[in-house]
Amino acid sequence: MAEAATTAKSGKVVIRNIGLLLSGDIDQPMLDADTIVVNDGLIVAVGKEKDCDTEGAKTVIDAKKTCVAPGLIDSHVHPVAGDWTPRQSQLNWIESSLNGGVTTMISAGEVHYPGRPKDIVGLKALAITAQRAFDNFRPGGVKVLAGAPVIEKGMVESDFQELAEAGVGLLGEVGLGTVKAGYEAKEMVAWARKYGIQSTIHTGGPSVPGSGYIDKDTVLEADADVIGHINGGHTSLSEAHVCELCEKSARAIEIVHNGNERTAIAAAKAALDLKCPHRVILGTDGPAGSGVQPLGILRMVSLLSALANIPAELVFCFATGNTARIRKLNCGLIEPGRAADFVFMDRAQHTAGKTLLESVQMGDIPGVGMVMIDGIVRCGRSRNTPPATEIPVVVSGTH
Repeated sequence: MAEAATTAKSGKVVIRNIGLLLSGDIDQPMLDADTIVVNDGLIVAVGKEKDCDTEGAKTVIDAKKTCVAPGLIDSHVHPVAGDWTPRQSQLNWIESSLNGGVTTMISAGEVHYPGRPKDIVGLKALAITAQRAFDNFRPGGVKVLAGAPVIEKGMVESDFQELAEAGVGLLGEVGLGTVKAGYEAKEMVAWARKYGIQSTIHTGGPSVPGSGYIDKDTVLEADADVIGHINGGHTSLSEAHVCELCEKSARAIEIVHNGNERTAIAAAKAALDLKCPHRVILGTDGPAGSGVQPLGILRMVSLLSALANIPAELVFCFATGNTARIRKLNCGLIEPGRAADFVFMDRAQHTAGKTLLESVQMGDIPGVGMVMIDGIVRCGRSRNTPPATEIPVVVSGTH
């Protein structure tokens, strides 16, 4: 169910009997705690149940010894209007991703909007409209950070100031419009950064008509905040050039589901070799020609864990705390003061792995048993993942 962003307050929520608590913090990915206390949508305590104030809870959830992790963040999507995508003529793709553990999505441009305006007045109007519409409306409760204009030739500094003052905080993928040269993009990226607008650059071959080939030299010269789909969207740069980007740029390394899997693995390994795993973030780049991927983030976690041989608890940080810090979001980490956005997971039924982390390391995706956003239960056992071995239970409360 979609609803306005002004949702009811969660009141006091206690989550107890947690078997594995993933923090989202790549420096300390697992916490020695079994209880989380939430008040009105924010985490107020994390620790052992005996040390937490659990009295007077409006809602109590028994996690049944399953895993609790921060809600997954999809760093690269292309929303349009509400929970509909014209690219695939499909409804409810965002709510379906909620069933894949995603609680926050970040737009890389509303490029699939039918008749998308490319004049400067029109592109600014569309960005402002998308930002405000998704700020007011959450499909399935998912937080969609939208309003990411695709920059075009002729834009000047005052355009970026106007966008920022209107509430726009993102740029769509640089390279999807008429601005494709590194020197042009560099100037506009700098203007955006001056006014607090974060930028992402398209990397690799063209994905839709009108987009272009963006090579590693253009990416380096433009110096956008996020190297968008470093593994291609869909067509990748060479593995050598991808690794060179990881080494020569200090910006975020975004790996997506709808890209080249071989270079996804190479990019993740390069980040670890360079001792900068905190730069890696995950997205789906959906909806795309290959469809909508409600399990895209979970599939990337299992792919990178299994084939890049990265501990699963670290890869979950790519999809949570890393993204939250780079994108400056108040979610993605389990610590007091952060939004109470959680995904409850357990190993899938009949997986060969003996634990959730072991099963993911073997390449299986976990089963999602519950998803919470701002301390409110948004879905129970996922209709999209394989069934979890165990699922949490609402012991008391109105949810």
